[in-house]
Amino acid sequence: MKNTEKLIEAFGELIYVVAMADGAIQKEELTVIENKLAAHKWGEDIKWSFDYEVKKNNSIEDLYKKVITYCEMHGPDAEYQFMLNVVEEVAAASNGIDKEEKEVMNDFVNDLTERFRTDIDRINS
Repeated sequence: MKNTEKLIEAFGELIYVVAMADGAIQKEELTVIENKLAAHKWGEDIKWSFDYEVKKNNSIEDLYKKVITYCEMHGPDAEYQFMLNVVEEVAAASNGIDKEEKEVMNDFVNDLTERFRTDIDRINS
């Protein structure tokens, strides 16, 4: 059974996971998040879920597993494409501290983004 509230919660959690993938939420990432969510019908609620996770500081790997598990239960949804766009823009906004650290962080963020794309493609099939 589809539960829109749980999907909204999962979207906020996923944005948190991507923003934290490099170790800290950066100003540029917050700007992207706020801009992308501002015009979306669920934007305020997704942002609330994101902010909640910021306060809780949960494991990003555990949260990612929770998000994918819920998306699998929820099944295909047109909103996944919106989330993929948000995730990709947040990942692109990430800045590392030095060259080596940035490469490691970028690899992780890119892997996470690709993993989400693959999982969503599988769920939508």
